[in-house]
Amino acid sequence: SDHNLGFTVPTVDGSEWPNLRLIAGVDISFIDDHEPGAVVDDGGQAHDSQDALACVVVCEWPHLRPVYQDYLRVPLTVPYIPGFLAFREVEPLKQLIDRIPHAFTPQVVLVDGNGTLHPRRFGLACHLGILTNLPTIGIGKNFLHIPAEGDQLSMAYVKARAHSELVRGGDHFLLQGQQLVYGAAVRVLDSAKNPVFVSVGHRVALDTAVRLVVACCKFRVPEPVRLADLMSRDVVRRIQRAANAS
Repeated sequence: SDHNLGFTVPTVDGSEWPNLRLIAGVDISFIDDHEPGAVVDDGGQAHDSQDALACVVVCEWPHLRPVYQDYLRVPLTVPYIPGFLAFREVEPLKQLIDRIPHAFTPQVVLVDGNGTLHPRRFGLACHLGILTNLPTIGIGKNFLHIPAEGDQLSMAYVKARAHSELVRGGDHFLLQGQQLVYGAAVRVLDSAKNPVFVSVGHRVALDTAVRLVVACCKFRVPEPVRLADLMSRDVVRRIQRAANAS
């Protein structure tokens, strides 16, 4: 099928995924003052319901140039509970992906949020993959502690290990509990000191996910997600300016 990413044998010229053409990145940002860096309306009052801005950017592979982008402003009615992010955020992201024109349908979606690296092994990237039936990969910028696994998946331990083991771009180690692998800590570039945390969302093997994320990085965050995040900040600023002008 078009969505098959199972090209795991690298070819001589390094084009590991010969059929890969389009990769999406999705991001969701908040437009109020419940969250750091958020937009406050004119009177400085918190909105009764939290608004969010969901963004998608589709990039062509391998140059990672954006070929399609879209966003959706949505009120988030479900309250925020740590670890239950996905229930609030998945619906607008699914809507955005569903309305991508056929010519730009991505073969894989990089999600600003976790997949199996999650206390219930089912984060936003898993939800979105199951609802869209697209391969998805979770990208966490911060490590999400897995309390059930004790010290070996604590933030302090993972940070210390990353500092000592992740020396150059492409270096990574598995985030492993007693019996389960949750994801991987990955140094994507020589110049990116802090790792990102990659996990399976849906229909992608972890080793493929790690290699694809590294291949998508010009900066610390993979390009499709970075562009979606930049776009959402830009739109949020426009909304803020419009609110201040009115």
